[in-house]
Amino acid sequence: MARRLDYSARYPLHTTKELYAALSNRDYWEARIQEMRKYTPGNEVVKLEAGDGAIDVELHHILPREMLPEIAQTVMRKDMVITRKESFGPYAADEITGKYSASIPAGPGSLGGTIRLFPTETGCTMRFSSEAKVFIPMVGPRLEQLMLVNLVDLFRGEAEFTVQWLEEHHPTR
Repeated sequence: MARRLDYSARYPLHTTKELYAALSNRDYWEARIQEMRKYTPGNEVVKLEAGDGAIDVELHHILPREMLPEIAQTVMRKDMVITRKESFGPYAADEITGKYSASIPAGPGSLGGTIRLFPTETGCTMRFSSEAKVFIPMVGPRLEQLMLVNLVDLFRGEAEFTVQWLEEHHPTR
């Protein structure tokens, strides 16, 4: 049985247009990956394709096995390589939809969901609706919960970085 979780990242004082421009910018992604290396050393931007029609990003997060929680180490026998893909539709009418997925080679489950970027009275919000599935009897539900808790921490850290990046590149009026 899958577990679901919604998370909203708020960007006060910045528009959907400014955030979409950041998501289209390779410098933004490289800086974000550099920030994430403080927590896990092996991260890289594999691909960024941004044009009139959409944004497609592929990231690799490499977590050394010794950094994994004990329950995950029972399943993973070597470093965990997570391939993360995000895609966003074209910028139109201030609301953008997208999707994301995270996969592990020969991993015993899946993680993914939808993304919605929309304006608010004070700026904009990016909402992630996530679903985690682990196909291992007995420990599956615990691993799903662990994935979602860590995902919230990741989204929170990325949102904090993004707010700082936007402040530096799109100062508020």
